[in-house]
Amino acid sequence: MRLRFLPIAAFLGFVFLYGPILSLVIFSFNESKLVTVWGGFSTKWYVELFQNQQIMNAAWLSLKIAAISASVATVLGTMISMVLTRFGRVRGRAIMTGMITAPLVMPEVITGLSLLLLFVTMERLFGWPAGRGVTTILIAHITFSMAFVAVVVQSRLSDMDNAIEEAALDLGASPLRVFFDITLPMIAPALIAGWLLAFTLSLDDLVIASFVSGPGSSTLPIVIFSKVRLGVSPDINALASLIILVVSLGIITAAILMRKGARK
Repeated sequence: MRLRFLPIAAFLGFVFLYGPILSLVIFSFNESKLVTVWGGFSTKWYVELFQNQQIMNAAWLSLKIAAISASVATVLGTMISMVLTRFGRVRGRAIMTGMITAPLVMPEVITGLSLLLLFVTMERLFGWPAGRGVTTILIAHITFSMAFVAVVVQSRLSDMDNAIEEAALDLGASPLRVFFDITLPMIAPALIAGWLLAFTLSLDDLVIASFVSGPGSSTLPIVIFSKVRLGVSPDINALASLIILVVSLGIITAAILMRKGARK
């Protein structure tokens, strides 16, 4: 009985998770303007999507912000995880660990509001950043993405065998060369996973970006949310389908790279 129940439960779980996504992709090829009524196969909504300048500008802005914030967050998160893993008795370790963990459990509304107050105070005292825009969104996304990257990389560093690095140091290699030749290749899968996670979080963020963005810097989630409140249009389904395609290709590429790294 148990052997029959587990496959059925797994199948129902996958249908519950991926059924709505599959229906969204199918209805992105719908001829009708009504999202829930099938009117025949058509790709006209993809054509209209690429002709919608507002959505395309917001998508390009979101991709740039996500790529930059994920790259910076990966570097900073890796540095933090190295300190927490390799320097166990460093002063202020408990405080640093708490500061890294806080963004993981903090509600996004509180994070967005606190960052908004910070930017307003900095502008009043130092004159920077001048207003809210791309710069403030980047700082906000790096701030909370960095914590997720640090957790992912720290888990990989904790499982590493330090004897390999110690052997390289005993053979005369400098600490910098040990990091680039040994440590970095070994934690590369975690870096890729952390970068993809930070990229996805930045691309998906709506609440924090709503607090720290300004005129002319609306990201894709903000634009989509403003349109959905008036009713879902078929071009939104087309946009969501393209995002699913891009994310799927990224996950497949990361899985291939991680498998090659594990074999090496």
